[in-house]
Amino acid sequence: MQRIDGREYFEGEFTLPGDKSITHRAIMFNAGAEGEAHVTGALMGEDCLSTMECMRTLGAEIQTDGNALHIKGTPSFKQNQQLNCGNSGTTIRLLTGFLAGKQTQATLFGDASLSSRPMKRVAEPLSLLGAEIQTTDGRAPVHVLSKPLRGAKVDISVSSAQVKSAVLLAGVSADGETTLTEPIQSRDHTERMLAAMGADICVNGNSVTVKKSKLHAVDVCVPADISSAAYFMALGALKGKTLCKNVGVNPTRTGILTAFDKLGVKYSLCNRGVSGGEEKADILVEKSDMRAICLTAQDVPAMIDELPLIALLCAFADGESRITGAKELRVKESDRIRTTAALINRLGGDCSELPDGLIIRGKRKLCGGDMDSYLDHRIAMTAAVGMLASEKGGNLSRGECCAISFPDFFEKIGVNLG
Repeated sequence: MQRIDGREYFEGEFTLPGDKSITHRAIMFNAGAEGEAHVTGALMGEDCLSTMECMRTLGAEIQTDGNALHIKGTPSFKQNQQLNCGNSGTTIRLLTGFLAGKQTQATLFGDASLSSRPMKRVAEPLSLLGAEIQTTDGRAPVHVLSKPLRGAKVDISVSSAQVKSAVLLAGVSADGETTLTEPIQSRDHTERMLAAMGADICVNGNSVTVKKSKLHAVDVCVPADISSAAYFMALGALKGKTLCKNVGVNPTRTGILTAFDKLGVKYSLCNRGVSGGEEKADILVEKSDMRAICLTAQDVPAMIDELPLIALLCAFADGESRITGAKELRVKESDRIRTTAALINRLGGDCSELPDGLIIRGKRKLCGGDMDSYLDHRIAMTAAVGMLASEKGGNLSRGECCAISFPDFFEKIGVNLG
C-alpha cells in the first residue's frame, strides 16, 4: 500500500517511458521479419516483456541492453508452441493474427485477467480469411491452427486497433487482397510500421488494404508514450506546470489533447519532429480552470486508454460532464467504467455509471480518499493523480500493477513505495 499525500503544487520536466503500442509492434513485427533491427527507447514494462518472450519462444533472437534491443527475425515461426501472453491484450490479439498468417499452430494463454477478456472479436474476422482459431468459451486460451489464408473484405462494428492489426498481420501473408473497414479510424501504428517494413499497404479513410508481402526488419526509435505522459500532463493542469519530453503525437493517439481543448486546459507543443514515421514533440501544460465537457463515440478511439484520467479531470472541472460510446472500457484489465466511477466517488467526487460511459458532476475540488487499483495499471495511475491533486490524499492498494506499462511511475511522481 502506498500513502499519497495531496500537494499544493506539482512542477517538473519529465522524460517518460517509450510508447507501449509502438514497442509491442517493433518487437513483434521485426521478430517475424527477414533481417536484423535495432530498437531504441523501448518500453521494458511487463506487457512488452510478454511480447518479447513469446517471440523468443517462436524462434527470434532478441538481445537487450537497457531499453535498447537487437532483434534477428525468423520469417518462419516454430510450430506447436505454448505462448504465455501474461496480462497483455495487445500481445495475444496481434499475435493471433500474425500466427494465423504464417500458418503456425500454437496455443496462446495468459493470467486470470487476460483470460477474462473477449477473443471472439479477433477470431471471427480472422475466420473470414480462412483462419481456424479456437477459443475457450470465447476467451483465452486460444488455439491457432495451421490453415492457408485468402484475402477478404472485413468490416468491424467497433473500432479497435488490436482487431485491425490482427487482421492486417494475417492479411500480409494471405493470398490476394485484404481490406478492413472500421467505423472510426483507430490508432495506426501497425499501418505505419508495416509500410516501413515493405508491406504493400494502402490507407483510405477508415479502410486499410494490404496485399501479400515480405516484411523486412527495420530500425525503430520509440518516442515517449503519450498515454504515460498524460498523467503528468494532468498533474500540470491540476496543480502547477509540467513539461513532458519527446512525446509521440501520432494524430490517432492525441485524443487527450482533444479532451484538453474541450476542458480548457492550457498546453503547448514545442520542438516538434518526426522519427521513424511517428510525430513527436515536447508538451508543456500549466494549471488551468476547467469546464465540463461531452465526449461521444466519435471521440473515444483516440483517447481510449486515457478516458479514466479524463473522467478524473472532469471531477475537478466546473459543471456536469458526460462520456458515452465507451462500452469498450468494460472489457479492459478491469471494468473501467465501474472502477473509474468508484475511484472518483472514493476521492469525494460525484460520478454515475452509464451502460457505455459516465456522468461526472464536477466539484472543482476533491477531498481525497483510499482506493484499490483493481490490479489495473490505468486505474492505479489515475488514482495516484487524483490523490496528489486532492486536499488530503489517500492510500492506494496494489499499486505495483503500474509495472505493466510504467515501471518507475511512483518514483517519477515522487512517491515512496514503502
